[in-house]
Amino acid sequence: MGSSSVGSDIFFATALFAICLVVLLLLRYYLPLRTSPAYLIVPVFLAIALPASIVLLVPIDLASSAGTDTGGSRGIWLPERVTLVSWRISYWLTFALTWVILPLLGEYCDAGYREPKDRFMYALRSNGRYQLITLGSGTVGAVYFFVQSGFNFDSFKALVMGMAYAWGLIMAIYLMGHGLVALPRQLFRDASISGRLRRLQSQAPKIHDRLMESIDKLDQYEAQVLQLRQRKNGTARDFQEWIDELAETSALPESRAPATTARHSASTVPPVITERYLADLTRKLKRARHAKIRFSDSWDRLVRSALNTQAIIDSAASKRLEFRKSLYDTPSSNFLSRITFLTPYTRYLLHTRIAPSLYYLSSALLALASAAIIWSEVVKSLEAKLSLVGLTVVHHPRSDRGQIGLAGQVIAGGWLSYMCVCAFYALTDARFWGNRALVRRGTYPESATWYSLQVAKLTVPLAYNFTTFMPPTLYRTTSFYRFLGRLIDLTQLWAGFSSFFPILILVPVCATAFNLYGKIKAVCGFADLLEDEHDGAEAAVFGEGSWREGRALIEREVQAAAAGGAALGLARRERPRPVAA
Repeated sequence: MGSSSVGSDIFFATALFAICLVVLLLLRYYLPLRTSPAYLIVPVFLAIALPASIVLLVPIDLASSAGTDTGGSRGIWLPERVTLVSWRISYWLTFALTWVILPLLGEYCDAGYREPKDRFMYALRSNGRYQLITLGSGTVGAVYFFVQSGFNFDSFKALVMGMAYAWGLIMAIYLMGHGLVALPRQLFRDASISGRLRRLQSQAPKIHDRLMESIDKLDQYEAQVLQLRQRKNGTARDFQEWIDELAETSALPESRAPATTARHSASTVPPVITERYLADLTRKLKRARHAKIRFSDSWDRLVRSALNTQAIIDSAASKRLEFRKSLYDTPSSNFLSRITFLTPYTRYLLHTRIAPSLYYLSSALLALASAAIIWSEVVKSLEAKLSLVGLTVVHHPRSDRGQIGLAGQVIAGGWLSYMCVCAFYALTDARFWGNRALVRRGTYPESATWYSLQVAKLTVPLAYNFTTFMPPTLYRTTSFYRFLGRLIDLTQLWAGFSSFFPILILVPVCATAFNLYGKIKAVCGFADLLEDEHDGAEAAVFGEGSWREGRALIEREVQAAAAGGAALGLARRERPRPVAA
């Protein structure tokens, strides 16, 4: 090529550096970086940074392969060798994190054993079933692959990469379909200030009940620890030290132990204390503390949001809006606290006029984007020229393959980012994941590894699925296709699956749009399995008045905080310390 890629190289390096900074800030928001071990921070960091770099690499790869005729209209491009090596590094590191490192690390962090060796063996045993299922599926697929393509290295690599892609695509299509509907709908609902307050109030009883249950369960396990401490003299020395460590981290006073033990008769300590029992109790303690931190944080955020929303509604008469900084904070008199960027009147205009309009506008734009993605998923296997996403990206059809300039790269990055955001939003919106949750500065290590694993697992299938929105003459010349797509198309089974399975995005789209989850819960009784807080809250607004109970709970919490008391046992409490790995 006659042109040089120095400018593009500098941009690519700068963008990677910016991605690393953003990921570090994200980790700092959800994890205590100073106290979290390096064996947790580094894999989680890579599991987020590598997929983010893939989102950056896809538009660059499209432009690099689509602009070989002239270098001037390609936007940001890289040499073919650099692009291919970047794909190999990103893919195989992501593959190792997804299928080996993060599953083991999650179980290792969740283990209750004291010694690293014992925790590692527990992680291997716990992961055994998962790995056996994967190996069994691979064995069945291997028979088909080797019959179709012969026994060689390419067919083996196609088997491994194809099965990882297929499993990731199944989850990605479901989650993205859910998010494509749920995200614009949530923005539309949040535009109504009064409706937002009613939804918060209707969620309050459920969150409060779960907080009380988590506190009660934690008290039960800590009561067992206090019983163990009273009987530790009859155990081995190692067990005595273990019990002392558990007792030191217990927040239950010994004066409350008899009453708590009487309430929880099922918490009787077994006659013979074994290592397995102590490890199981330690694991349950860590999970119970995480549940308390999770629901304490959820309750705090709900109360603050309800107070702020109520303040917005109350400001309609005076046209002046002022927020209390925090429910539990005392007024500060430092210099920074006296700096204000908005007057009460401009703040009122922002939250009552500008913000709702932006919510409606964003909801409409995202709904149109969702419709374009759904349409493109359905028609791309029939006629690629009908793909709306592809039409917005390819701006310079100067050759049979078409060319992508800088504007097309920006649009491509926006489309792919929105697809990923919808899938990741569905991870937090669809509640199928047990006790896992992201908590500010208090995320449980196992939850952090699980969420980062999902990010790593979903990004590659979404990225390749996005490239298939482009004309085949374009995406089949990319380094991504030569690295991954060529192996997917090696057999008719994988090629057909990649082309036609995304049409099933209509299933989660319809299920979310028409609230089929609620109907399934009503018919089959899967209320605990299929949980949708938003649908439940929406129903409660027009139901028998659970929002009134929530309003009463919030008012009692506010009154207790203002009086310095603790009517619910929650006000004026200290923020729990994060659970260590």
